[in-house]
Order: sequence, then structure tokens, then C-alpha cells
Amino acid sequence: MSASPTGKEGRRIKISGLVQGVGFRPTVWRLARELGVLGSVLNDGQGVEIKAWGAPSTLDAFVKKIQCDAPPLSRIDAVVSEALEDEPETDTFQIAQSRQNKVSTGIVADAATCASCLEEVFDPADRRYGYAFTNCTHCGPRLSIVEGIPYDRARTSMAPFIMCPACQNEYEDPSDRRFHAQPNACPICGPKIWLEDQTGVIESSDAISQLADWLRGGAIVAIKGIGGFHLACDATNNAAVADLRKRKHRPHKPLALMVRDLEMAEEVARLSEADCHLLSSAAAPIVLLPTAPANSLAEGIAPGQDRVGCMLPYTPLHHLLMRHVDRPIVLTSGNVSDEPQVIDNIEAVSRLKGIADYWLMHDREIINRLDDSVMRTVKGHPSILRRARGLAPETLVLHKDFRGTPNVLALGGELKSTFCLLRNGEAIVSQHVGDLKDPGVLADFRKALDFYLEAFDFRPDVIAVDRHPDYLSTREGERLAGVFGARLVPVQHHHAHLSSCLAENYVSPDDEQSLGIVFDGLGLGDDGTIWGGEFLVGGYSGFERVGHFQPVALPGGALAMNEPWRNAVAHLLAAFGPEYLGRLVGTPLSDLLAGKQLSVLHRSIEAGLNAPLSSSAGRLFEAVAAVTGVNCIAQSYEGHAAMHLESLARKHVDQEVAYPVTHSREVPRIISWASMWEALVDDVRNGVDAGRIAARFHNTLIDGSAEMAETIATEYGLKRIALSGGVLQNQILLERLIDALEERGFEVLTQARVPANDGGLSLGQAATAAVMARE
Repeated sequence: MSASPTGKEGRRIKISGLVQGVGFRPTVWRLARELGVLGSVLNDGQGVEIKAWGAPSTLDAFVKKIQCDAPPLSRIDAVVSEALEDEPETDTFQIAQSRQNKVSTGIVADAATCASCLEEVFDPADRRYGYAFTNCTHCGPRLSIVEGIPYDRARTSMAPFIMCPACQNEYEDPSDRRFHAQPNACPICGPKIWLEDQTGVIESSDAISQLADWLRGGAIVAIKGIGGFHLACDATNNAAVADLRKRKHRPHKPLALMVRDLEMAEEVARLSEADCHLLSSAAAPIVLLPTAPANSLAEGIAPGQDRVGCMLPYTPLHHLLMRHVDRPIVLTSGNVSDEPQVIDNIEAVSRLKGIADYWLMHDREIINRLDDSVMRTVKGHPSILRRARGLAPETLVLHKDFRGTPNVLALGGELKSTFCLLRNGEAIVSQHVGDLKDPGVLADFRKALDFYLEAFDFRPDVIAVDRHPDYLSTREGERLAGVFGARLVPVQHHHAHLSSCLAENYVSPDDEQSLGIVFDGLGLGDDGTIWGGEFLVGGYSGFERVGHFQPVALPGGALAMNEPWRNAVAHLLAAFGPEYLGRLVGTPLSDLLAGKQLSVLHRSIEAGLNAPLSSSAGRLFEAVAAVTGVNCIAQSYEGHAAMHLESLARKHVDQEVAYPVTHSREVPRIISWASMWEALVDDVRNGVDAGRIAARFHNTLIDGSAEMAETIATEYGLKRIALSGGVLQNQILLERLIDALEERGFEVLTQARVPANDGGLSLGQAATAAVMARE
């Protein structure tokens, strides 16, 4: 590379990653001026492009400082430089107009209010004092308001709000932290808030203060946030919480809380340093925390659980409200249970009528619906349970060997649905959408998918779907394959779980052989039965089912997913035969079964009529919950019985031993639970505490799985084990299984960047389809 006659060398520097809408260009501008570099910087479809002239050593220092001093919300994935033979275009350094071409850059997730903006909101001398929509390039809405890339104001829901001169000056000044902050606004020119009840607008001089008064008085209010409406009430008021549950038709599922700050969080939960860091992060997720022994929370916040989900305020509106309320509040999605969260003002009044007493509205449109993300810490590290606001749609960089594969669109499963776009070694996993069986959720899924395809200028060569032909996501994939002329690749459910874990852990397609332990509720197996307690040897390109839990009938089919007693009957019948009823005499389940038509159920199981065989780990948990009397009759949400068992087990698990189990020696090896059931039923009949039984069951599952894994891995010469599936979100099971496997000398991979539940399926489907297409 030769210098120009001026003694300055020219370079074109291309930076890809999360570099738009985060203050990257003004950072480059500032560093260039500090170092005397000439040239320009602009946004384009690939990221940021810099033309720079200066002495070679100066340009080297410039590139290094860009990487070291990048803005807090940015992520640099690659820096590529090439020589420029031209002379400098200017005698200074400028920020040039964005250029639209083929899109490959990412959209940054919505970010919690930064410290600088928060200081202004609570400063009586500041022009943004008390303003609920204060933001800058380091914080505020992104995905929730954006319509496309490049991320410019005209392509957001802020376009109707014309900036006042003061805001315009900030927006145009590269030295200001609000330079090109697309949601930039103030009380003069920005969005406004107001209050309503069922009759219309309520006049108030201070809407947030009035809202706080209503909350303290026991009212239920609907609050329009960044990604949708929330329903809120006083979390310390038993009557208000019970009323919210009744109105929302949510009898037992835990309710999330918002707390003012970490100090208030410590009043309701026990926090580790890692928990504090996660709560205070820019993503500001709901974090699952151990409930404090003595707290002021209403009894109905999380029935039967020893964990509570807390989040900190993540917008100025929330910060202002929490200062006025000064107590924890429930902040749960604004919907009737299982429906999509409401995002539109008019729709909020009609759909939340009868639930909310009052509404806090604003006039900034929500373009993309976003639920709150849910996270926790596992062995001191963050782990995602629901990936949505604050996390999506951040791109996930996969192993470099995924570069050059065809474009893949993966459509995930039917529950906890997400979709994934995979291109050139980068995966874009959508926000959590929900249960596609609900028509509103399916419509939202289609809308979000259309947005992603257009925003990222993505045309799939391959479409990956679950192998279950009746999943609505599978049908949607079949339709889109026809639209795009794309190859359709069905991927077995548990294979996708395994691939998802490998992909997020940067495992190469050329070094994929692993043992996968996949425990979940259900997924269609290659043999036509329902799988869910699986030991798989393989990788992205294929797998062998080398072990599994003993298949047991699901009497009633889908009914067995909601009524734990059905699973108990099936498991006990498999373990003991028809005489199982005599073993149950004197137990809680015995009294319940006395009123059931068991002869009909037995005949359906024997004939295989509406009673498919299943190796499901989730159904095993439910059977144990029913036999112990923890939950016999019905579950009001997915995982209800299993979560209750986990909570009961936690304080006993260190002191209890495992029940005996056996597994066969031929492949596929099958874990049989008969000996466990014999000991467990004896414990129930002898009045052993349900918490101790739950602990023994957890230890049984851990020891039995670790022993099976060791046998299989040794036989196949494997040292890497990947853990996935929704049941492995059970913290006792996950952490202790990791310990048991690591003690045996294995490398253990877990899921943290996408959920281990079906929310991570789309990533695994995309990775598998990409490798299969490559081969």
C-alpha cells in the first residue's frame, strides 16, 4: 500500500455487526477528529463504511480505537480494510448520508434508559424533566418502532413527530449523544401520554402521579409501554392480585413484578452479584430470583413457587411511575391469557375492557410487538428462558464454517414459536411470538415474518420446518416454500434441539459428533411415537436415537398434557399392570381415581386408541406430581406441575438419595422407571413429605441420566455432551446434571443465547438445514 503525494494513505474500512442506531458514526467521527484523520463515515446495508486518509500508523491507531471505544450497545463482528488510491475527498472528517443497498446489518434491540437520560428526567432544571420518552443513542426503543433498514427516523414510528429546533440541533450535532438518535424528542415535539377509563379521556395535570394513586388504591391499570400494553396492580395487595387473576383468567401462572431499584428487589428476593448485573443490563429482562423468606408480596404472586420474576424500570415512564408508587407492582402482559399482547390504543380499550379499570395511553405507534424477555442465572452465568424485548433481533454469529451456506428460513415449532433467518454464518432469531394455535398469535407470527424478510432483504433458498405435519408453523413453511420456490427440509424436533445447542456454542459442522440429552414435553419421533426423553448421537447433519425413556401411553392424547392424573395412570399401569390400584390405597391419587372411568381408560391404552406412546420427560414429571398429590387434577399453564415439584424439592435435594432405576443394554438403551415407582409409591403411602419425594425423584432423574450418558458416550468414543429441551430449564436438574457429567470428565454444552425450550428450535432447524443443503 503506497502513500499519496500528500503523504497520506487511503483506506476503505467496512465494519459489520450491530453498528447502526447505536451512536457508531459519531464515535468514529469523534475519534477521527482526535487523531487528525480525514474522510467520511456512513451507514449502508452491510453496516458502517469509512473512507479514511492519514499516516499509516495513524490509521492503524484509528482502527484500534474504534474497536476499543465502540458505543455500549454496539457489537463489532468484522472489520475489513482495503486500499484507496484516491486523494482525500475533504480536508476534514464528515458523517455522510446513509446509503441503501443489500441489507446484511442487524437491528439493535430496544435498550433500557441509560444513566445520562435518567439524570435528565429527574433534574428539575433540565428541559426533559419528567418526560416519559427521553432517550439517546445509548438507550430507548429500536425494534419496537422500526419499519426497515437503514435505521433512519423516516423508517420508524417517530416519523410523524417533527423535531423542535432544540431537538433538531442535538440530532444534527455529531458531538452530541443524541446525534441521529432516531426516537429523539422532548415535551415540546415528542409523544404525549394521557389517561382514559371506559368512558373516554380523563383530564389530569399529572397522569403518572394519578396512575400511582389508583395503583395504591387497589385498581388494575393498563399501561402502554415499548412493545405492548401491560396490566399492573399493587403487588402487595392480596385483593388486587386476586382480582387481576380472575379478570385475566390466569389462576396460577406466576406474575412478573417491577421493582423501583435493586434495593427494592432485595426486599422481595435474594440477589447474587450476577443477578444484579442481569437486572441492571441494557436488556432489562425479567429475572427469575429466589423469593426472600420474609417479604410483603401478595400470596397470589407465584402460587406454589419459590422463585419470583422481577424486572427494573426500563423506560422513563416506568422510572417515573415507580418513584411515585414506591412499592413493587405486578406488570404482566396486557391480554387475556394465551392471546397476543395488545399494542394498539383502540384495541386496548376494547380487548382489556373488564380487566383494566384505567388506561395510560401514548401516541407513539408500536410497530413490532415485544413481550418482556425472561432470564435467570445458571452457575453464575446468564441464561435466556424467553428471548424478546432487549434481546431480539440481535444477530447470533455461528461458527465460521457456516459461511457460504444457502439462505435458510426456519419456522420453529408451534408453542413458544420463533423463526430464524440464517445467512452467511449469522442467525437472526425473532422475538418470542407465542402459541400459534391462537389465531391472533398466528397473525402476529405472519406479520413479524413479513417484516423480517423485508427489513433484512432476505429471500430463502431453503425453508426448514418441524417434522410434525400438523404444526401450523410446518404448514406455513410448506406455503412459503411454494411462494419462494425454496427447498423444504423437515427437521425432527429433538434433532433441532440438539443442533440449536451446538450452533449457539460455535460448534463447527465439521466437528459435530456429540451426545445430545434432550428432555422436553413432546415432539414427533421418526418412529411415529411421541418423543421427549432422548439420548441422541450425532450433530447437524443427522443423528441416531441411542437411548430414551421407557415409552408410556398418553391416555386421551392432548388431554394428558393438561391432566396429570392421566399420566400417572399410564405410568403406574406400565410399571405394575392392572394391580396398580391396590398399591395406591391410602394415597391422594386413589381418592381422585375412584371417580374416574378407569376401565375405559385402560382399554384405550391397551388398544392404542387416542393413547399414543411417548417417552416424554415432561409427562413423567406430571405423573410424579399426581402420585405425590402435588397436582392431580389439572394444569392451568405449561409446566405447572413440574415447576411445583421443583420448588418443593429444592430445600431437600442435598439431603436425599435417588430411587433405583434400570436401563437396558441393547441399543437403543431404555431407562425403565418401574423400580422407581415401586419405591416412590411406598413413600407416598407411608406419608413421606412431598418435598422429600420430589427431591428423591430429581436425584433419580439426574443419576439415571448421567449413568446412561456415560455408558453411551464411552461406547461411541464421545467427550462432548449437549443439553437441551424445555424440561432442562428446571434449574435443579440442569445444574446437577452438569455437575454429574463434568465429574465424569465430559465437556458439557448448555443453552444460554437462545432458550433450551421450543423458543430455540428455529435456530437448530436453520443450522441443520444449512448443513444438509451444503452437503
